[in-house]
This record gives sequence, structure tokens and C-alpha cells, in this order.
Amino acid sequence: MTADPAQFETFLQQYQDMVYATAFRLLGREAEAEDVSQEAFLRAWNHWDELAGSATAGGWLKTVTRNLCLNHLERYRNRWRFFSDLKSSDASDDDEGLEATFAAPETLDAEVLTGDQRQLLEEALLKLPANQRLALVLYHYEDLDYAEIASRLKVSLGKVKTDIHRARAALLKKLQLRRQELGV
Repeated sequence: MTADPAQFETFLQQYQDMVYATAFRLLGREAEAEDVSQEAFLRAWNHWDELAGSATAGGWLKTVTRNLCLNHLERYRNRWRFFSDLKSSDASDDDEGLEATFAAPETLDAEVLTGDQRQLLEEALLKLPANQRLALVLYHYEDLDYAEIASRLKVSLGKVKTDIHRARAALLKKLQLRRQELGV
């Protein structure tokens, strides 16, 4: 089967927002998200014979995007430092097993967040340290479990749990401050 450019353009328009949002959440930089998005669609074009008309094309594309982001971060890991490489004065051995005691972003999204608050959440995500943002996005937006995140990022399970816990706490604090500002 020969690739139909018009059909592929429709596919691209249908999935471009999802691909870019996934890349941006994981990478935190517009230019890098654009590059990864472009690469994801180039791969889709190269596999168009298998993807055209497939009900699983969107899932395939999201997986490719996530993997490209993880590969990008792995390639440039020396440009950013993992939180566990730094010794925090408030860190303790007990941090490894900590779980957050508030709703996950998708639950917050459904129950509490307005459009403005969603935007605040996205902005707050970008302000997190890269390792915390990455672990949190992989867990809540990409539905990976702790073990898979640890394996893909090549860090310990305890580090993943700590990063997610601290990211959740930072996000909760920002959302609470915003609610106080709004008088909600």
C-alpha cells in the first residue's frame, strides 16, 4: 500500500496536540517537545502502511513519543542532575516509602480543577525539578508503575517514590496557595 499524504495529514491533525502535550510534559521545553513531536510523526510516516486505519494508531504514537522523550533525556542526562545525587538536609531514610495523601492529577482534574487551575497545574509541573516532573508525568499521565519508571530512568525504586512524593507535595502547595489567592 502506498502512503496517502492527505490521509496522513488528517492523522497528523488528529494527534498533533496529544503528541506535543506528551512530549512537553516529559521534557519541559518547547523546542525539545517540537523536535520529538516531529520525530514521532516521521516514524509514523515510515510505518504508515501498518498504521493507516488501525484502531491502535493513537496508542502506538503515544508510546513512540514517550520512548523518544525518554531516549532524549537519556542522551542528554549529563545536562541535568538527579535529585538523589544531591543530599538534602530534610531527606531521611523514611522518605523511600512515602505516598502522597491527596488526589492524583487526573482525579483533581475531574473533581476540582477549572480551566485556569489546569493551566496552573501545567505551569507548576514545569517549575518542578526535571527528575520530579519526569517521574510524576510518567506515573500520572503515562500510567507507568513505579518499577517501570525506575527501570526506564535507570534509578532506584526508592528514588522514584521520593521524587513522586515530593513533586506531589510541591504541586499541592502551589494549588493551595492559588486557592487562597482566589479565596476559594
